[in-house]
Amino acid sequence: MIFKSPLRIATFLLLFLSVAMVSISNAGDPLGVETLKGDPGLAVDFVWVLICGFLVMFMQAGFACVESGFCRSKNVTNLLAKNLMDFVVGSLSYWALGYGIMLGADKFGLIGTSGFFLSGDGYDVNNYLTFFWQMVFAATAATIVSGAVAERLKFQAYLGYSAAICLIIYPVFGHWAWGGGWLSNLPYGIGFADFAGSGVVHAVGGIVGLAGAIVLGPRFGKYDKNGKPRVIPGHNLTLAALGTFILWFGWFGFNPGSTFSAHHLRISIIAVNTTLAASAASLAALLVVLARTGKFDVAMALNGALAGLVAITAPCAWVNSTSAVIIGAIAGVLVVLSVLFLENRGVDDPVGAVSVHGVCGIWGLIAVGLFADGTYGNYSTEPPFVKGLFFGGGADQLIAQLIGAGALILWAFVTGYIVFKVLDATIGIRVSPKEEIQGLDIIEHGTPAYPEFYTIRS
Repeated sequence: MIFKSPLRIATFLLLFLSVAMVSISNAGDPLGVETLKGDPGLAVDFVWVLICGFLVMFMQAGFACVESGFCRSKNVTNLLAKNLMDFVVGSLSYWALGYGIMLGADKFGLIGTSGFFLSGDGYDVNNYLTFFWQMVFAATAATIVSGAVAERLKFQAYLGYSAAICLIIYPVFGHWAWGGGWLSNLPYGIGFADFAGSGVVHAVGGIVGLAGAIVLGPRFGKYDKNGKPRVIPGHNLTLAALGTFILWFGWFGFNPGSTFSAHHLRISIIAVNTTLAASAASLAALLVVLARTGKFDVAMALNGALAGLVAITAPCAWVNSTSAVIIGAIAGVLVVLSVLFLENRGVDDPVGAVSVHGVCGIWGLIAVGLFADGTYGNYSTEPPFVKGLFFGGGADQLIAQLIGAGALILWAFVTGYIVFKVLDATIGIRVSPKEEIQGLDIIEHGTPAYPEFYTIRS
């Protein structure tokens, strides 16, 4: 098997990269000179999008901290390695095939068929800008899954599914929604609308994570002999809180940057909506758990903030501040109810990724059809504007959102389930109970995150 031999890995990579060595004689504008001649103001937009993309890339650090903090110390090295590798493997996979599948020439509204390896006329400053932006989004979708399958997945299986998400799963749905595919051309409203990726990025990652958690099964010791779930506390709430703040900060690239233009002053509204939704969701989650347990649960308040950020990502450009607070508050309630619902049905999600990203991502899509107020277009300051049910737009946009949400759930779950099943049948995806009890840091990597406190169990 390819992952068990360094020589085979090297050979595979050399063969793979040789495909990319194609002529660039038909390159577009790799210097950007002609692009600037056409529109000198584009330099500002390029800098804006790249800076926002850098912020989104930095969110990988936030995910690493959140997942490590919410899991046990014996698996921290493993989680850090996974968050590094999903970006490494994801970016290369998306460069090779994913970008072309997502934004290449449309075929039947289903898939892109050009632009692979950024070759030929893809060697162009505009194309590279779009690639970079979508590449950091693709890596985000991949890293979301790692939390749902944490503490029991083999590292080589993780590499396999990270590649699958960025090669196929994310790009295909991204083409349907953002690449001129069938969802963007629905005859309802403006078609399926997802401004910054509640669905395309977050819900795709969350639903694939659900499939992975189901195929893997729960962690050893998560349920007692009667099937009642036990709490397995994370090792470092400080790290989880730091990660949440990093993610929140990165979201100011994620959402405002999706205008793809610094000249759309709507970015101020997007930034405010992003903040208010996160705050409302965090407070709502805190109060729901307080009512249930009598305790101020900080961990759930942190996940509540992330749930609000996920939910507002789709409607952030199309709603006002009051709507943003409502959307966030509902997300805060949903994330608590979803965590309890899944846990009581045998789905072990150590960091709540399915609830935060999957459930609240779907809610964000639906919220567009309800709360869009008709003051901003589809990435444009010109009509047609996006208008939802509560602001006189009728049910058209809501219908488009529901169709898109249904297609997303079906696509992401089925393909995710198949990927994990195939990996399980070929290389095996779960470590042994003994290895799981000892921790994945030594078994998979030979290096504990906290060597002073580590004891090898025989």
